Amino acid sequence: MAETISMPKLGFDMAEGLLVRWVKQVGENVNKGEVLAEIETDKATVEVESSATGVVLQLIVDQGTMVPVNAPIAVVGQAGEVVSEQKAEGGKQQADEKPAAQTQPTVDSVSSGSSSADSSSVVHGQSSTLKASPLAKKVARDQKVDLSNVKGTGPGGRIVRKDIEAALSSSQTVDRRPQTVTPPTVHRPLSVDDKVVPTTKLRQAIGRRLVESKTTIPHFYVTHEFKMDALMDMRKQVNAYLPDNEKVSVNDFILKGVALSLRQFPNLNATLKGTDIIQFGHVNVGVAVTVPGGLMTVVVKDTDQKTLRQISGEVKAMAARAREGKVKPEDVDGSTFSTSNLGMYDVEEFIAIVNPPEAGILAISSAREVPVVENGQIKAGWRMKATISVDHRISDGAEAAQFMQVLAGFLENPVRMLV
Repeated sequence: MAETISMPKLGFDMAEGLLVRWVKQVGENVNKGEVLAEIETDKATVEVESSATGVVLQLIVDQGTMVPVNAPIAVVGQAGEVVSEQKAEGGKQQADEKPAAQTQPTVDSVSSGSSSADSSSVVHGQSSTLKASPLAKKVARDQKVDLSNVKGTGPGGRIVRKDIEAALSSSQTVDRRPQTVTPPTVHRPLSVDDKVVPTTKLRQAIGRRLVESKTTIPHFYVTHEFKMDALMDMRKQVNAYLPDNEKVSVNDFILKGVALSLRQFPNLNATLKGTDIIQFGHVNVGVAVTVPGGLMTVVVKDTDQKTLRQISGEVKAMAARAREGKVKPEDVDGSTFSTSNLGMYDVEEFIAIVNPPEAGILAISSAREVPVVENGQIKAGWRMKATISVDHRISDGAEAAQFMQVLAGFLENPVRMLV
């Protein structure tokens, strides 16, 4: 029996996605789990996998079409099977009814004063109708590459990141025109013209989510300082037995400790729905990853049930896909609690904004070797601060403080996470 493949919903606030390219064509065989198409969201380019095995009977929407989430995009079934007219027309109707259902070369439907990322292909006077992926536009802006001189190798001549990299290597399309500089005078400092940088879709999505979070969620914060000596020593011992590409990080230990602690505090692994608190049965810890133009949260499913090596491997793989703009739907969907780690940037302390609809997020700072006092003696010791941000509608300060104490029990006695 034919099965309809729909536009997946990737993330809490996704409403639609751009179908960039069909990987499989009508008449081709496809196995369950194989990549069927590539779609572009506010956050990244995502590969859509087929949920069925068979033959591609129909592609319901065209490349370059904006499609609402859950709208049918393709039909997979057995060779020779007839596709019902209702299935074939369902997706086209939903896409056509959307005012924003435009092909990629069309100018964005928002007002002409908008700084939408769809118009961000303009670099030093380039045409906004050039077809280019958001990542290609970002690299072009950063490297001052004139997109009008770049030949696209993507679908329909679309410019992708590798085209920009090829242009840079040839050094033929870099805009090297000098900036307009006001001649210096005796009393005036050297100045340059203001630079207008259009925001990307990702930056706009981040802005919407965080404004929603800070204006609708009453935050409170609890900070704890953790003794990290035992964990740093155990990490060194564990990595001595692992190959370079499988070594575990401090963050891997923290993710495991957070997940085990959440098991004891289901109110923090929850969401608010109306007047009810929904406590999630699974502990899926989100990890904020830096990507070009912003942040993305990848998700380690059932973190409490996985080993350190499994957690480490999954985070490495998902973070790599996120930075390449090739995340899978399951990489970014389903988090129940989030973490943000700035430890690699020598950060002493910071707070993070709750990622709706979750109840909390943990901001992790650097593990530092500092002077500490123990038994009246000053000595060197490893310390790390972390701050939990919590939705006050769901939990209170005492519960958050107790959570941090339980987390300290795991981080300061890391052998507990291995047994």
